[in-house]
Amino acid sequence: MSEHQSTLGCECEPSSKGGWWLYMITTVSGKLYTGITTDVDRRFSEHVGDKVKGAKFFRGDAAKAVVYREACDNRSQASKREAAIKKMRRIDKLRLIQTYQPQ
Repeated sequence: MSEHQSTLGCECEPSSKGGWWLYMITTVSGKLYTGITTDVDRRFSEHVGDKVKGAKFFRGDAAKAVVYREACDNRSQASKREAAIKKMRRIDKLRLIQTYQPQ
């Protein structure tokens, strides 16, 4: 297993253009949000400033920063990884974030 590979899925490597990403965002109060997209920066901007395109999750607690991102080969893989992370305990999510090293 590579240094950047977690025990549950995708490798944390830059995605080719058009690839899928799993990402986690922390809120002002410290909550964690997990999602998938083809463009993490665009999606974060939507969560921060667009009431229509951003997730309802952030309406009561503003998005603060992207704290984790993981490249996936396709949407199916990204969705499966998202589901696995959403089932994780908070402590395990925080450990995953700690091991994250942006490229």
